[in-house]
Amino acid sequence: MDYDKIDADGFGRALRGIGLNLLVRDVKAECAFLEAVFNMTAHQMTADFAIVTYGDQVFQLHSDGTYHSNPLLGLLPESPPRGAGVEIRLYDTDPDAAAARAEVLGAMVLQQATDKPHGLREAYILCENGYAWVPSRPK
Repeated sequence: MDYDKIDADGFGRALRGIGLNLLVRDVKAECAFLEAVFNMTAHQMTADFAIVTYGDQVFQLHSDGTYHSNPLLGLLPESPPRGAGVEIRLYDTDPDAAAARAEVLGAMVLQQATDKPHGLREAYILCENGYAWVPSRPK
């Protein structure tokens, strides 16, 4: 699928399996963070929407304003963290390198890269929207 050219109807009809859609205050800022820290790619980025790819995985970002008639909008907290309790795990990202890039950007690194007993080395990084991104690799 060509994420840079597909229209909304075609994109929606092509989605399968499980999907991830994150509501964010600033789509362009979130895309810049994801690209700089995790080497993700944003497609069709506007102030209100972006398709984001991580390897062959795809997810969406929407601005709060696009959810004006969605029942979830009323549940969003005014203050971060929005994503409390959700870990977005990135199994193909070096946690040491991602944490270093996040620090350069001034992002909150909740936990530096650490070897865990479940066989992974992982870090916890919060974006400005309060989502916990967990880059990890096998030890």
